[in-house]
Amino acid sequence: MIRTFLIAAAASLALVASPAAAERIRDLGTFQSVRSNQLTGYGIVVGLDGTGDDNFAYVTQAMRGVSDRFGLQLPPGANPALKNAAAVIITADLPAFAKPGQRIDVTVSTMGKAKSLRGGALIMTPLYGADGQVYAMAQGNLAVGGLGVSGRDGSKLTVNVPTVGRIPDGASVERAVATAFDSSDILRWNLYQADFLTATRVRDAINARFPGAAEIEDGVTLALRLPPGANSRAGMMAAIEMLDIVPAESAAKVIVNSRSGTVVISSAVRLAPAAISHGSLVVRIDENPTVVQPAPLSKGKTAVEQNSSVDAYEEGNHVALFEPGASLAELVDALNMLGVSPSDLVAILEALKQAGSLKAEMVII
Repeated sequence: MIRTFLIAAAASLALVASPAAAERIRDLGTFQSVRSNQLTGYGIVVGLDGTGDDNFAYVTQAMRGVSDRFGLQLPPGANPALKNAAAVIITADLPAFAKPGQRIDVTVSTMGKAKSLRGGALIMTPLYGADGQVYAMAQGNLAVGGLGVSGRDGSKLTVNVPTVGRIPDGASVERAVATAFDSSDILRWNLYQADFLTATRVRDAINARFPGAAEIEDGVTLALRLPPGANSRAGMMAAIEMLDIVPAESAAKVIVNSRSGTVVISSAVRLAPAAISHGSLVVRIDENPTVVQPAPLSKGKTAVEQNSSVDAYEEGNHVALFEPGASLAELVDALNMLGVSPSDLVAILEALKQAGSLKAEMVII
């Protein structure tokens, strides 16, 4: 556990030692209109080797709909979905500016009792957007990385997840998503993480290249005034994305994972004057019972005489003193000297926070 903390702290020390590096604007945020859209659909996977849904009503109903579409009337009591087909949910991401005829990948997941989708094929399925419109059609053979087998005695073996598969280029785009990036008067650019200083530096860099083009709306969004027309606007957007700025230093945070004992301390953490005493009180109790035998012909009884030994002492009691403005390096060195465990480290950090000495936000996950 303590090794995990030391690795995380060493990584943070590297950040302290090196100055802040410039980053491209395209790595700090994105244009509001340039985004992907989520698609989803409900379909049927057929051709399974007895690993499909067992008498699943939704599959039966869907299979009847597929059969009717091709002019095949199934008998009223027929159950075409028994073991050889599975009801599935199809999900996909429609990239920005995707045009009809382009192909996208799809993910297929079971929604019933199917044991595996290996060897199955997805029947043509429409994929819908959030507005209820069809944007793509999916169909094809599944690539399943998982494996599931079972024996007659009930024993089972599962490798990875055989109930989820993918179809590379499994959907054809049928409708393009309308965007106003080439015609709107204002095009907004959003930071991935809100920060007023970073937003200010992005604005200054853009205005230095294109005077008067950028204004700050809030800690995340910049409003950009770009020329109309896709040709000129795209060139200006590309130039803006490649500008370099130095982002603001991240906020001082201490992240504690209570389940794994991992502690990550950001490079901005500073300490006010403080002293830490760390030690463990050890209480040891030894029981040494003695068997007492009565004298011959005394009509006495054998008895057990209790003999207890109690000892208490402290071990590893050290005191570490932090000077004003101590950085992460001093903090790591002092905690190393104390030899603290992750649980003790969390207790020390919480005590420093309560005392007002730790100038950072503590986040417990």
